[in-house]
Amino acid sequence: MQKVEVSDRDWKHLLDLRDKVHVPGSPAGSNSNPCMSLYRPLAERTKPFVLAQVGQSLDGRVATPSGDARNVSGSDGIVHLHRCRALMDAVIVGVGTIISDNPSLSVRKVKGPNPIRVVIDCNGEIPADAKFLNDDGESVILIQADDVDRTINGTQAVKLPRRQSGLDVEDILGALRKLGLNSILVEGGRRTIARFLDAGVVDRLHVAVAPLIIGSGPNGICLPPVHSLSEAQRPKIDVYNIGTDVLFDCDFRHQYQQT
Repeated sequence: MQKVEVSDRDWKHLLDLRDKVHVPGSPAGSNSNPCMSLYRPLAERTKPFVLAQVGQSLDGRVATPSGDARNVSGSDGIVHLHRCRALMDAVIVGVGTIISDNPSLSVRKVKGPNPIRVVIDCNGEIPADAKFLNDDGESVILIQADDVDRTINGTQAVKLPRRQSGLDVEDILGALRKLGLNSILVEGGRRTIARFLDAGVVDRLHVAVAPLIIGSGPNGICLPPVHSLSEAQRPKIDVYNIGTDVLFDCDFRHQYQQT
């Protein structure tokens, strides 16, 4: 397991990579620095990139049965999430996450830019008093079905065709890329993350595991069932000690074949 320590110099280098700022030289030991191996793929953004992030307990839960999801991740897990936000163009959540958690989706735990905030709101259900609609954070994009007639001041609505299963993941990513948003963090909720994973569009999945056992409640990852383990996805995985949590960095572009 590799221990991740992010110095101010490391972080500045990563933000420079994000902004495509050429800086002579590189952090000492960058070729073997776990900080760089973890975060550089996010910062470089040489092509469209989708990262999904899950923070869960040892038994794979993301909340209690009553829906309490606060403090599932440890303090360093939260910092990691904010680093991911700062390195990506946009962060996506489903409208259910807005209704249940009322997040800000901004960068507060580290220095860095706020991502564009994107909400998949197929049926126009987002509360007008949601916290992130009334702060001074980055702009908000609402992804809605094209038969929904609802606008909210201060947001940009992107209308997409309603398909049999709702809004299509490829349609969503295509619309965001047309807006210049090529690196995407899919942050929640679990059904939204599952849809992106099931569509095969996720490049990396970060699973941050905190040392607590909830016992029951929703799982962090819930995909359609497979009949045998030979059908299970086997991404290449690197494991990092990020402090309070253990992070599994799953590379879905490189999968192991069962022997």
